[in-house]
This record gives sequence, C-alpha cells and structure tokens, in this order.
Amino acid sequence: MPTGSSLKILLLVLVLWASWELLAPHTMGLGLVSNPFSPLLFISHRIPGTSDDDPRYQKGYLDLAFICYYVVFWALVRQSLLVYVLRPLGRRLGLKKEAKIDRFGEQGYAILYFAVMGAWGMRIMSTLPTWWYRTEYFWIDYPHWEMKPELKRYYLMQGAYWCHQLLVLLLRLEKPRKDHYEFVAHHFVTIWLVGWSYLINLTYIGNAVYLSMDLPDTFLAMSLLLNYIQWDRVKMTVFAVFLPIWTYFRHWLNWVILWSVWFEFDRMPEASKRWSPEDGAWMVWWMKYQVFVPLLLLQALNLFWYFLICRIAYRALRETGVKVTDDRSDDEGDAEDQ
Repeated sequence: MPTGSSLKILLLVLVLWASWELLAPHTMGLGLVSNPFSPLLFISHRIPGTSDDDPRYQKGYLDLAFICYYVVFWALVRQSLLVYVLRPLGRRLGLKKEAKIDRFGEQGYAILYFAVMGAWGMRIMSTLPTWWYRTEYFWIDYPHWEMKPELKRYYLMQGAYWCHQLLVLLLRLEKPRKDHYEFVAHHFVTIWLVGWSYLINLTYIGNAVYLSMDLPDTFLAMSLLLNYIQWDRVKMTVFAVFLPIWTYFRHWLNWVILWSVWFEFDRMPEASKRWSPEDGAWMVWWMKYQVFVPLLLLQALNLFWYFLICRIAYRALRETGVKVTDDRSDDEGDAEDQ
C-alpha cells in the first residue's frame, strides 16, 4: 500500500474519532453513545467492574477492527521506513544494486520491529507468573481470559503485523527468496498460532512463543544487513553471537514449550477440561493436539532454517576467508555493489 494511501486512511479514522469526541457531547442524544471509531484506535471489551487502576480486558469481535486498522498502520510504518530512511541509508553505505538496497531495507525494518517487540514481550512476561518460562503457569488457573491491557494490546499489534507481512508475501511486495514457500508456510502457521491461542485463552503461551522468536530474529536480521553492506568483521562477530541466541530461543525454549504442552497439559483445573466457550474453557482432551501440532510445525520450519545457518557456520570454520552469506536469498553478486 502506498505511503500516501495508508496515511490518508489512518488520518481519516483519527479525524472521525476526534470529531465525534468534540461534537457528540453537544448533539442531542449522542453524548451518551460511545465513540464508534474508538475500537479502531484502542483496545475494546473492558471487563465491567474492573478497577481503573488495574483494568482487565477480554476478547471480542471488535478486536478485528483494531487489527484491521493496525494492518494499515504497519503498512505505513514499513513503507515510510523503507522509502525515507533505510533505502537512502543503504545507498549512502555504498549499495548500488536495487535488489540489494531493497534487501537492506527489509532487514533494517526487521531489526527495528523485532527489537522493539522483543523488548516489549520481555517486559510483559516479567509481569506474568510465566517469567522466565515457568511453564506450569501456562496451565495453572486456566482459562486466562482476563487480560491486562498491555498484554492484549501487544497481542493484537503482533497479530496485525503478521497479517500485514502475509499480505506483503502473497502480493509479492518483496522479491521472493529461495525459501519463499517455507516463509509463506511460516507466516500461515504463525497467524494460526496467534489467532488460535487468542481465541482459546492461551495468551501466556503466545507471549512465550513470540518472545522466543522475536529476540533471535533481531540478530538474524542484523547479520543479514551487515552481509549486504559487506562489513565482514562486524558481521562475523554478530553471527557468532547470533548462533547461540538462535539455538537457545528458537530451539531450546521452543522444545520447553512443546514439553509443557505434552506433559503439563493436565495441570489445569479439572473444571476447565471441557468445551464451554461461553465460560472461556476450551480444553477438552483433543485440544492438547490442536496446541501441540502447530507448535511442532513451527519447530520443523525452525529446524530447516537452523540447518542452513549451521551450514554457513560450518563453511566459515572449515574454509579460511569464506563469506557468511544468506543461503535463503537470491544469488546477487556482492562485487557489483563495491
């Protein structure tokens, strides 16, 4: 979506929301009606009776309006950063080939997004009983249908981001990589996990999965960005830091989560092991597999990329002077950019 179009949509909603706030109190009857544009801008479905000092929210259909608005928001953020910041920076750093400039911009955007969301996810986990991957609390006191506002906002912003990224892939707004189909599968599985975990009140697990993905992706994107501008010495250092971080977060912690789903599932209250969506309880016996399978699929995709990463590391150790390159990218000659 062009920057101008997305900005107009976002501003239109803001103007409509502000107009209602200013005019409704002075219009007969409308002062008592809630602003119909608020669900687009702010999280909805506050639980009645919860304290203003510590409010709680539940899920609801208006969350879809919030996600739709912030899909457009992420489109604006992505396009603005690419056009006005990251691509000009790539050219300033010596890149001349447009394909490389585009890849540089994409990885720069990834660094910014995953660094911010990784830090935000860690902050949120620090306020939950699940800190640091105390997996028994995924299930104790289930269903966790009452959400802190920050957790709900974080979850829906992540959902909007991944919906937008899937659109970017399907509409071919980025040049496809060698692993295009695996990447599309990853996005579908991620959205499946996001939506399903939100629906069945497993946001504690969702936060843990997000965190295990976002932090290593920051270092992966940084390593790839440095590869495009051929800062080889810094790139090797970042890659050396990235490999154990990826191993720990994307594999060890993901296996910890899978272990919890398989072996700790029954730690939830007996009263919650039933199909009663109106009470927030969804956990009949077969739901264990509905949770386990997409997480296992995600881990399978991670292992595929881990193989590529380890192959790069092996070549770098075996051959003196070998370059650490992205096996997933298109074959673009580095020499042309020097």
